[in-house]
Amino acid sequence: MSTSKKLAAQLGKRGPHPVLRGNLALAGQPGVVFTPATGYNLPAVAFGHGWLLSAERYADTLKHLASWGIVAAAPDTERGPVPSHRGLAADLATTLDIVTGVRLGTGDISVHPDKLAVAGHGMGASIAVLTAAARSDVKAVAALYPAPSAPSAEDAAATLDIPSIVLGDAALADSLNDNTVSLAGALRAPTTFRRLDKASSDGIVEGRRLLSPLGVGGTEKSTVRTTRALLTAFLLFHLTGEEQYAELAGAGELKGTRVVDPHAPVQDQPKPNPLTAIRGVIGR
Repeated sequence: MSTSKKLAAQLGKRGPHPVLRGNLALAGQPGVVFTPATGYNLPAVAFGHGWLLSAERYADTLKHLASWGIVAAAPDTERGPVPSHRGLAADLATTLDIVTGVRLGTGDISVHPDKLAVAGHGMGASIAVLTAAARSDVKAVAALYPAPSAPSAEDAAATLDIPSIVLGDAALADSLNDNTVSLAGALRAPTTFRRLDKASSDGIVEGRRLLSPLGVGGTEKSTVRTTRALLTAFLLFHLTGEEQYAELAGAGELKGTRVVDPHAPVQDQPKPNPLTAIRGVIGR
């Protein structure tokens, strides 16, 4: 078994830390925060939700990160049909300020100001890039199955020189609801762009959705497991310097995924499963 496969199997499961849940609203920002039960100078990530979704739809993913020693917080704002992308970017920034400026838990949990990252799903992925571009203290950014934002995440990405990872579904081209390729192409090195061969763009969203009874748009266990493993490895490596995660955080080979060049012609990119691609379009 390859090193990346072993680590992915390990990081796809809950980590060793007991997890506490908190309410960001107590500090003036609607949202949730999950932390390890104890720990000083911990790494932290602020997570942006997708369109029409709430922070609660990512609660288990945030818990997962906390179980691996990462403070994970998500604002619960801009959930309507016409959200302000600037507004959610500002709320992600406020979330980082809260977790670094407030002693968490019963006072025995703290975040190191030099160990901060932003991440997000769908529109939240592009908004995470906007937040990273507006701050000098963000050390890494993770864009999970991104969707376009206004202002342009691509313009913001071109100004960044921090480590980044972009995870994409099986679709080969961008669309009105998907800017995976263009965002990955705009981010400067060191950037990893990885496609999950059998994933759909909303496969990591938790809970039931409108078309779930028809088998469309439901949570995909394999997508969730692989996405969590890759995200956890990326954050642990770049925020804490744990070298054992370097391969998985970067371009290490992992079955069911492919690291691809966003600038490569479409015909040279990995071909998706047609049924998966159709499901991803419907579920978007």
